[in-house]
Amino acid sequence: MAKENKNKTSSPRQKIRLILLILSFLLIPVTIFYISPIILMMGAAEGIVTGSLILYILLFFIALFAGRIWCGWLCPMGAWQEFWSPVIKRPVTAGWRDLVKYGFTVLLLIAIVSSFIAAGSIKGIDIFYGTVGGISISSLDVLQVVMMIFITILVVAFITGKRGFCHVVCPIAGIMIAGRFLANRVGWSALRLSVQNDACTSCRTCQKECPMGLSVPEMVRNNQMENPDCILCARCADTCPEGVIGYSIRRK
Repeated sequence: MAKENKNKTSSPRQKIRLILLILSFLLIPVTIFYISPIILMMGAAEGIVTGSLILYILLFFIALFAGRIWCGWLCPMGAWQEFWSPVIKRPVTAGWRDLVKYGFTVLLLIAIVSSFIAAGSIKGIDIFYGTVGGISISSLDVLQVVMMIFITILVVAFITGKRGFCHVVCPIAGIMIAGRFLANRVGWSALRLSVQNDACTSCRTCQKECPMGLSVPEMVRNNQMENPDCILCARCADTCPEGVIGYSIRRK
């Protein structure tokens, strides 16, 4: 009965994650410019290091030790898509999505470097670039643009599948995947999922609950929990009736 109840009620960890995602979404009027690649590029064109560029750099280094934990716990765009998970249940088709996502990331990095070169190198740092008193959405016009962006994110998810924007378009995902890849190549100890696959009953609860639509049972069966699209949300761990999945800090 205890195992059955574990599937039906949210774990304390998932309740905390949900609260953080809701807060990140509610803070969009303040924070959206600090995440936006558009603001990043506008600043780069003037030779300004913006708050968004600093955040992207920080997320790369965070990924060295905690993978894509930002995506699973704090990203407002991810939160927006996850709120729609009862409606968007189809997983994203593997293969082509990576080419698009990494292509967007490479193009963004090239554009950033090119913009700074065109501007005559770095001329200054302005964390609050584009904001009004640190607030991102300061007018009705900006609000309308942001609403269109989030509608676009939702349309992409509806067309492609669960968290489709994260899978296919998001440049932050590509940047954090690059950080995780580097950490794995070097062999640093980092936060990751671990598994005791001999206790798995193949109930597939983990796959149903994964917000990224990953094939978690296959990952468990192969004792290979490392996946570029894993956002370390631990939904699989907290809904597994046998408790075979968990967090660990170790080398790959």
